[in-house]
Amino acid sequence: MSKPVHQNRVDFLVTGDYGLFSDPIMRVGGEKCTYQVPTYEALKGILSSVYWKPTIIWYIDKVRVMNPIQTEVKGIRPIKYGGGNDLSYYTYLKHCCYQVQAHFEWNDNRPELARDRNENKHHCIARRMIERGGRRDVFLGTRECQGYVEPCTFNDGSGAYDDLPELSFGLMYHGITYPDEAYSPETQGHMTARFWYPVMRKGVIEFPRPEDCPLHKPLREMEMKTFSDELQNFSGLREFGEVN
Repeated sequence: MSKPVHQNRVDFLVTGDYGLFSDPIMRVGGEKCTYQVPTYEALKGILSSVYWKPTIIWYIDKVRVMNPIQTEVKGIRPIKYGGGNDLSYYTYLKHCCYQVQAHFEWNDNRPELARDRNENKHHCIARRMIERGGRRDVFLGTRECQGYVEPCTFNDGSGAYDDLPELSFGLMYHGITYPDEAYSPETQGHMTARFWYPVMRKGVIEFPRPEDCPLHKPLREMEMKTFSDELQNFSGLREFGEVN
């Protein structure tokens, strides 16, 4: 069954010379090895760098792998926690190019920002920010992997895996659910990691929604930050004298 097409959908192309997509455990230190394809959380982070407000939650619908999957190993000298540095080998993806399709929904965990729920406003700003390459720097999984964003039409052009019927990647990290994006009583007040089993069909990976992931692992308790409309002008109306 195909997913519904949302009116606030955005399509964009993200490219970069290198990418390193991994789970949180791989980010602690030592050797780092990338997944073969970008994670849901990494793509959501890229889109959040382009445009984000606490009023909305971005949902990544699908990604299309445009270039052949290639890796390159580099010798890195990271700074150790105890001082000094050491030699480590990082495995990066190279010549990264992905088409991404996503949409946003209102964050029901933040009723204090209900007055900022103007769908047309957020959609227009998001598309304009994609055209300009984003509001903040874009990284492909990690800071040393600079990325670039531009508009595209999903499924336009030819991809490296258009003729490949199916390719499975096994168990993979999907993302982290923070308390301000909780979707169930179990995820409220907790940081929760999600995992799933991605399958690429003809170059396209369709992501499940966070609540539909098959594996959920609570990591620790965490409180949600709240915003007061008396202190923060998230509605964007005070400049026009519409809010006292």
